[in-house]
Amino acid sequence: MPTRPPIAPGSFLLGSVPDLRRGVLPLLERLFREHGDAVRLRLGPPGLRRELTFTFHPEATHRILAGNAANYRKDSVNYAEVRAALGDGLLTSQDDLWTRQKRFLQPLFTQRRVAGYATTMGAETEALVRDWHEHPTEVRDMHDEMTRLTLRIVCRVLFGEDAEHALPVVQKRFDPLSHAVRNRAMAAVRYPRSWPLPSNRTIAQGRRELFAVCDQIIAGRRANGAGDQDMLGMLVDTRDEGAALSDAEIREQVLVFLLAGHETTATALTYALHHLGRHPSVQEQVRAEADAVGGVPTAEQAGALSYTMMTLKETMRLYPSAPLIGRRSVADDELGDYLITGGSDVIPAPWITHRHPDFWPSPETFDPSRFTPEQEKARHRYAWHPFGGGPRACIGQHFSMLEGAIVLAGLVREFDFDSPADVPAYKSDITLRPVAGAPVRVSARRVRTAR
Repeated sequence: MPTRPPIAPGSFLLGSVPDLRRGVLPLLERLFREHGDAVRLRLGPPGLRRELTFTFHPEATHRILAGNAANYRKDSVNYAEVRAALGDGLLTSQDDLWTRQKRFLQPLFTQRRVAGYATTMGAETEALVRDWHEHPTEVRDMHDEMTRLTLRIVCRVLFGEDAEHALPVVQKRFDPLSHAVRNRAMAAVRYPRSWPLPSNRTIAQGRRELFAVCDQIIAGRRANGAGDQDMLGMLVDTRDEGAALSDAEIREQVLVFLLAGHETTATALTYALHHLGRHPSVQEQVRAEADAVGGVPTAEQAGALSYTMMTLKETMRLYPSAPLIGRRSVADDELGDYLITGGSDVIPAPWITHRHPDFWPSPETFDPSRFTPEQEKARHRYAWHPFGGGPRACIGQHFSMLEGAIVLAGLVREFDFDSPADVPAYKSDITLRPVAGAPVRVSARRVRTAR
C-alpha cells in the first residue's frame, strides 16, 4: 500500500525554511541519505504552511515528466514567479497556449535551423580567443567569461544587429532579477508583489527595463517590415494557419530564451573548463578532437566531437543547470512506493538523480567515459535529464549542446587550463551558478598542431 513520503524534520515556527536558506542542494543530499527516494518539506509557520515533495528516483521522474505528464502541471510556485516576472513564454505556458507557442517555435529549433546559428557561435568564440590572446591574464573567472560569451551569442542569435542595443540592459538586469525571483519562490511567506520590498522592486525594475528594450526592437522590426533572419525576425514573420504572434507573445518568448539560453550553457561551460583544468588527460582528449577539426568547429564538424560531447554530458550530470524541476499534481498518483496527493507541489531533483548510486558508480567522480553510446543505452532513460523530458523537454537542447561543443573545442585548442582543487561553490537561483566565480589559470597553448 503506497504511503506518503516521509517528512523532513524542521523548526516548529518555520519548518524547513532555515535549512533551505543555508542551501537547498546540500539539504537534499542529506535528506536523500537519510530518507531515500522521496521526502516532504514543510515551509512557513503553522496555519500558513505549504509543503514540497522532492523525488529522486529516475522512475518517478519518468512518470512525472512523461508517463503521466498530464497529471503534473507547471502550476508550482517557482513557475508562477517566473511567469509573473518574465511573462508566459514556452517555459511556463500550458494547455492550448503552450500548444500554440510550440507550433510557432518548433521550426526555429530544428537541427537544420540550429546549424545556421553555429556561425554566430563560432564567430563569438573566435572573438573571445582573440581577446584572450591580446590581453593575457593569468587567472580568469570562467563564470564571468562564459556568461558574457553565451549572452553575446544568444543576443546575436535573437536580435542580430540590434544585439548591441539589448546587451547592456540584459547584462545589468537579468542576474538580480533571477536571484529575486528565486528568493520569492522559496520564501516562507510570499508578500504581495505590490509591496515595496527590495526583491519586489528588483523584479519590477528588471521587468520594466527588459520589456522596454524588447518592445522597442520588436516595434522597429514591425515598422521596417521585419525580414531579418535572426530569431526575432523569424518570430515576427512566422505564421500558423495565417495567424501571427502578438508583440507581447514575441517579447515573452524572447525573454524566456534569454533566460534559458545563456545561463544554462554558461554554467555547463564554466564547470566543464574547471574540470578540464583538474583532469589533464581529459583536457588532452578534448584538445585532440579540436586539433583534428582545425580551428573553431562548424556545425558539421561538431558532429565529430564525440568525446567533447561526452565531457559536456558528464559536466551536466554533476552540475545540471536546472537542478530542480517543479510541478503540481492534479490528482492522486503513485510514484513507486509513495502516494502523491492531488494539489501537491512535486519537484524531481536532477541534482540528486544524477548522483543516485544505483545508477552512477562513484557518483562524485568526474568521468566522461560514462557517456559512451553503450553506457547511455544501458542506463535508465531518466537517470540523466538536464533538459527535462517528455512533452515539455527543453526545446533548445540541440542549441545548447552544439554551442557547448563549439566553444569548448575552440578554447581548448588555443589555451591550457589549470584549475584549483576545490570545486567552485554553487547556489541555485532560477538556474545553478557559482557563488563567487570560478577562477582558472589560463595560458596560451605552448604546442599547437598546425592547421
